Order: sequence, then C-alpha cells, then structure tokens
Amino acid sequence: MMKHKSKIVNSVLALFLVSTFIVAGCASNTNNHTSDDWKQVDTILSRIVPPSFPEKVFNITSYGAIGNGKEDCTDAFRSAIEACNQNGGGVVYVPEGIFLTGAIHLKSNVNLHLVENAVIRFSDDKTKYLPMVFSRWEGVECMNYSSLIYAYGQENIAITGKGVLDGQGSNENWWPWKGKKDDGGWQEGQPHQKAGRDLLFKMAEENVPPEERLMGEGYYLRPNFVQFYKSKNILIEGVTFKDSPMWFIHPVLCENVSVIGVTVKGLGPNNDGCNPESSKDVLIKDCYFDTGDDCIAIKSGRNNDGRRINVPSENIIIQNCIMKEGHGGVVMGSEISGGVRNVFAENCEMSSPNLDRAIRIKTNSIRGGVIENIFVRNITVGQVSDAVIRINFYYEEGDVSEFTPVVRNIHIDNLTSEKSPYAFWIKAYERSPVENLVIENCTFNNVSNPNVIENVKDFSVKSVKLNGEDMVIK
Repeated sequence: MMKHKSKIVNSVLALFLVSTFIVAGCASNTNNHTSDDWKQVDTILSRIVPPSFPEKVFNITSYGAIGNGKEDCTDAFRSAIEACNQNGGGVVYVPEGIFLTGAIHLKSNVNLHLVENAVIRFSDDKTKYLPMVFSRWEGVECMNYSSLIYAYGQENIAITGKGVLDGQGSNENWWPWKGKKDDGGWQEGQPHQKAGRDLLFKMAEENVPPEERLMGEGYYLRPNFVQFYKSKNILIEGVTFKDSPMWFIHPVLCENVSVIGVTVKGLGPNNDGCNPESSKDVLIKDCYFDTGDDCIAIKSGRNNDGRRINVPSENIIIQNCIMKEGHGGVVMGSEISGGVRNVFAENCEMSSPNLDRAIRIKTNSIRGGVIENIFVRNITVGQVSDAVIRINFYYEEGDVSEFTPVVRNIHIDNLTSEKSPYAFWIKAYERSPVENLVIENCTFNNVSNPNVIENVKDFSVKSVKLNGEDMVIK
C-alpha cells in the first residue's frame, strides 16, 4: 500500500473543521466496546472445523472424463461423485486438463479436488443447469437454474486444490441477462432478467410457496457459481474461481463453513465474491477478491421472504483478505431482512480506483433487519472511489415502508486510508439512528469532501486523524 503524508491546503483543512455534522445524540463514551469483544473469535473458531475425508480417490477419468476442453464430462462428474458418496466418501480427483461440464451436484463426504493445471470449465449451454433446483436468488427462495456447483442438505463437502473453476461468464454468456448497459454486456433486444425478477419478488410478497415460484427457462435469472443450501461442515480451499454468471460463493442456511486461500476473479454484473446468507460460523481467510460487485457481502434474505425465514447470518470471521475492484470490501446487506450479528473482520488490505467503499452497510425500510456487533480492525485501505465507511438506510427504494432497520454496535479500530472522497458517509433515520459507533486509532488521508453524518447516537471518536488533523464530533 502506498504510504505518504497528506498535503492539503489550509482552505480545505478549514472546510473540514467547520463541516456540519447532523448527528443525533453524539457522545464521547469509548467504553462500550473493548478488546474483550475480540475474545469471542477464539470461541467461534473452535466451532469452525473443516471436514476431513477418507483417503479413497475417485479419478474422474476413470468414469469417462476427457480433459480436452471439448467433450462433455457432466456424466463423468456425476458418476464419480455418486461412487464416492456411496462408498463412504473420499476425493473426487480432477487431474490436469480442461474438463467441460454442466452443473456439478456435490454429495455428503465428497471432496472435489483439482490439481494444479486442472480446469473445470462450465458449459455455456443453459440446459446443462436444468432441471431446476431449490434456490435463493437475491434473497428470495424459488426454483431456478442450478448453480454451477450445488448441494442441498449435505454434510462434509469440499472444493479444494490448486486448479481453476471457469464459469465462462462474459458479455456474450450469462452477463447480458442483467439488462443494464452500464453494468454488463447487454444489448438492445436481448433477453434480460427484469420481468422474471419482478415476478419473483411479487410472488414472495404474496406468500406464494417457494416451490411454486418457478423460474428457470424464459425468466433469465442467472445462477450463482457455488450455492450450498442447508448444508454443514463445508470447506472451499486453494482454488481459483473466474467469471461467474452472478455471485461466486453463496452458502445459504449453512453452518461451519471455511473459505480459505481462495482467489475470486470476475468483473461481471453482480459478481459478488463471497456472500454468506443466513449462515452461522463462517471463516473467510487468506482470500483474494477482484470482483464486479461486493467482495464479501453478508446477507439474510430479502423483504417478506427474509422475514418469513427469519434466520440471521452470525459469527462471521474475515481474516487476511485482499480486496481489489468491487462495490465494497466488507459489506452487510442489502438482502438483510433476517439480520446479521457478530462479524469480525481483521488484517485486510483494500485498494483500487474501482473499489467503491471499504466497509459498507446497506438497507432500507423495506429490507429492515437488525445489524449489530460489527468489529473491524487492522485494515489498510489504499484508495476507494467513494467512502471508506458507508452506512446507508436509503439504499434503492429508500424510506418507503414500515420495517425500520436497526444498526448498532459498530467498532472500527486501526484502519488507515490513503485516499478517498469521503471518510464517512452515513445516512440513517431520525427515528432509528445508528447506535454506538466507535472509531479508534484510525487515519484518513487525502479526503476530498466533508463527512456526511446524519442521525448517529453515541458516536465515539478516539485518536482519529482526518487529513492530518484530530477529528472531533461537533
């Protein structure tokens, strides 16, 4: 990360010193959070135990796979996984080569292992992701295309190794369905997701049973790369993912999830890196994200459907990750109706002219949700294109409904940023201010605009430098 002293003329310094903060009930109590909060991490980590597997190997070439990038290996993957599962588990082995396939469905006690120079390339034939499976799409349950790698109700599953998983998302494949010219490869007259998306959200608000929300062909709702649903004891380690149709790694209603040493590269629309949703005890460690949307986004269901299921994401630990391009580094929301609590992010690097924010919370009074106990420390930010810390209660639809969000107990310690338009951009509601926001030992250099801070209660700042001056809440 670039290190240099901020050089700001006196007139700009004066601007910050007289910036108007619209803050509800600010206080200087720094005792609400201490290092004791971080003691929870060891307890959570003691429950996050990656699965182990028998030393039995099921080589996909023994089941008919040919690694020439041309032959369809879907049946070979299916047969190898079935044999592994039925024989008590082990490793489904992917050797060197390029293996073309449709959807891969993992089963209990199966480790899909890719050696170095092994590539699983996913077909651009959309029929290879049918029949439909039970899914959650943008926080709403439905029947939809299978994710590229899928599991439902399984235990002890893994994707490991040094190989590459290529989703083949591109401006010609999957991404045009997003339907926004400025966020993908869409062209006038092509099919897009808007009608299907609107219909799905309408059915959820009308309490249509999820099994009757039939998407798939003709509705253009792109699948995720990896979606593990109602599963537990999960490991994703070492591999590289590239160019997902939509979100990359998406555990839903899962427990005991480890995502370690993974590289995620994809600049397509909604190419979120890792999105734990309504999941518990999740470790994301030593990962690299270069994405077209949020690098890590913690979620818990959208609107009525999220409240129906009512399961928060909780006990999420993020360590030693690198975030390059994306809409946000560590993000909560926007599909957050079930709430999120106990997030610990530490020792991460975030920097790119195309990374919008470092720490981000996004919700509104349709989403609602309780977002609480978010602890961040030891973060190095080179530059972002918007705000280092952004909390927005007016995301998308804004304040138009009765499900008022709650955001409280946010503690950020030892964050350094070298360049950004804003240090803080916070807009909450007067009736529901952000509560107990603690910022300690932080430095924000080369900040070009005054902070935007609306409706914060118990805002504590201690040893914080903004463009070389002590930051003071007024």
